[in-house]
Amino acid sequence: MSLRLLTLDDAGTIASWARDEEFCRAAEWTVGRDLEFFASFYRRSIAEPPADLLRLGAFRDGHLIGYVDLHGAEPDRRELGFLVGERRLWGRGVGTAAAAAGLHHGFAEVGLREIWAEALDANEASVRILRRLGMRETGTGDRGSYLGEHTHYRQFVMTADEFMTTSLSMS
Repeated sequence: MSLRLLTLDDAGTIASWARDEEFCRAAEWTVGRDLEFFASFYRRSIAEPPADLLRLGAFRDGHLIGYVDLHGAEPDRRELGFLVGERRLWGRGVGTAAAAAGLHHGFAEVGLREIWAEALDANEASVRILRRLGMRETGTGDRGSYLGEHTHYRQFVMTADEFMTTSLSMS
């Protein structure tokens, strides 16, 4: 898994994921929008990203398969987000690899002291990924909805020191 900044050429690939209604529901994208809506949105967000968002494309074998976000304005603390765009890749370790690459980038490249994340309790796959990466669960967040199920967010955190210890033990 490799990460790189997104380019305008990537917007079409990201938009193409909206063809899959199940993906849209899981990713909380509006179902039924035309692909040009999503392509235009991502072209704008790539060309002029928000100041508090670092979005990196996740690539496997040279193909864009998702993205990783490091979000927040604090200089040494960010929120990790990750998305795998093709449902055929779900359940194959790709989300774990993308999120792990995001942690590595945040700690090793950006120099963050702490990365936090949250996942809806009903999104069991995302909760498993955060646990598998060694992130510590710190509490319960706001209420939310996942695929029509009322649920709540579970919050996780990892420090740079914990990342170093975890990555050394995984080597």
